[in-house]
Amino acid sequence: MDKTKPQTRITNISAVFPAFNDGGTIASMVSAASIALRQLTQEYEIIVVNDGSSDYTATVLGEMKEKYPELKVIHHPANQGYGAALRTGFGAATKDWVFYTDGDSQYNPLELTVLVDALRDGVDAVNGYKLSRNDSLLRTIVGRAYHNLVKIFFRIRIRDVDCDFRLIPRRILNEIELESVSGAICLEMVKKIEDAGYVFAEVPVNHYSRKYGTSQFFVPWRIIRSLRQLAGLYWKLVVQKKHKRA
Repeated sequence: MDKTKPQTRITNISAVFPAFNDGGTIASMVSAASIALRQLTQEYEIIVVNDGSSDYTATVLGEMKEKYPELKVIHHPANQGYGAALRTGFGAATKDWVFYTDGDSQYNPLELTVLVDALRDGVDAVNGYKLSRNDSLLRTIVGRAYHNLVKIFFRIRIRDVDCDFRLIPRRILNEIELESVSGAICLEMVKKIEDAGYVFAEVPVNHYSRKYGTSQFFVPWRIIRSLRQLAGLYWKLVVQKKHKRA
């Protein structure tokens, strides 16, 4: 058997995009996702969760629904947080596989095929890692520090927990019971998947500079809140380990 060939075939898939004030990019993300998904299967859906955007994201999505019948749009009346948007999207997914990335166009949905090509016997999910980070110097430094921090304290094995470009079976997402409503959901998700004994394949993907809007992270109160959330996750996932006893 040629072990260079994928051993798992995608027969149906959901693509999930959390969106918050991504009116300038979400249309291109939906269009690119539709192209990528059609290369894999005829049974797919695209789910966008508009997390209380105050720009024209809702208007754009309304127009996109007329062009893309596979598009499902879910609106949060008010902003609930990145993790809450992802959980809503995951909960609405109906296909066996779930791909997700952000709606801000810093990743290219056309590279979904790279994730799929990494599926082989013994691989349960696929995680992208950034070839290089196209952000400001400050954000790059903070991102690297964050990665090193969580890798040490949470014993994360993958190389880039901060890369929101993933392909995961829906059965695993249903099993691990995500709780976070903020960006800490990515760490929670990876930690719970690894602790459950599942194996990630890792593939390099491109990361692009933000084309529209501004990052929501670099505000003092958000940083303080994020540190508190990390501390809470550490207590639950590393100290108490309740998810491992479930």
